[in-house]
Amino acid sequence: RAPLLPLLLLLLLVGPARPISFQLPGKARKCLREEIHRDTLVTGDKVLCFLPSLFLLQITDSAGHILYAKEDASKGKFAFTTEDYDMFEACFESKLPVGTGRMPDQLVTLDMKHGVEAKNYEEIAKVEKLKPLEVELRRLEDLSESIVNDFAYMKKREEEMRDTNESTNTRVLYFSVFSMCCLIGLATWQVFYLRRFFKAKKLIE
Repeated sequence: RAPLLPLLLLLLLVGPARPISFQLPGKARKCLREEIHRDTLVTGDKVLCFLPSLFLLQITDSAGHILYAKEDASKGKFAFTTEDYDMFEACFESKLPVGTGRMPDQLVTLDMKHGVEAKNYEEIAKVEKLKPLEVELRRLEDLSESIVNDFAYMKKREEEMRDTNESTNTRVLYFSVFSMCCLIGLATWQVFYLRRFFKAKKLIE
């Protein structure tokens, strides 16, 4: 039982993500951003607006590539797999028909999941005919792999930041040495110039 205790605690800590709700005014646009790792499955569910209107849902990456777009997205699901680590943006836009007056704010709910949360383990259990304990072990395995990948990414970022800091420190050192050489050269030139000037004015021998 002891080896399973940390895993059970991990499951309790990593609970399911809660949907995000917000008010969207008429003829307005609101975007949500999130960083997601590469080769990660992303799913969205329960994209709802509780008053009739025309909506546009569009998901893009930092380069502006459209991963998902749908008009009249008052309800539905979406899914895509990321190709690289990036900042992804989900934008909601309220579009009113021509001649429509002012419309009250719309309540929009987005339930977006990625990684282990996005996998349907019930469907996996049916396809592979897994027992409940095997399904839970599969989920633990995927969760452990996700955590290992997160730590590997953090280690990579730490190495990149360390290399950047070392490169910056080296450049600052070279610039400081160059500045000191310039100051010493300028001070030496001033001394010789003033000495020559005072000699020319016969103020010193």
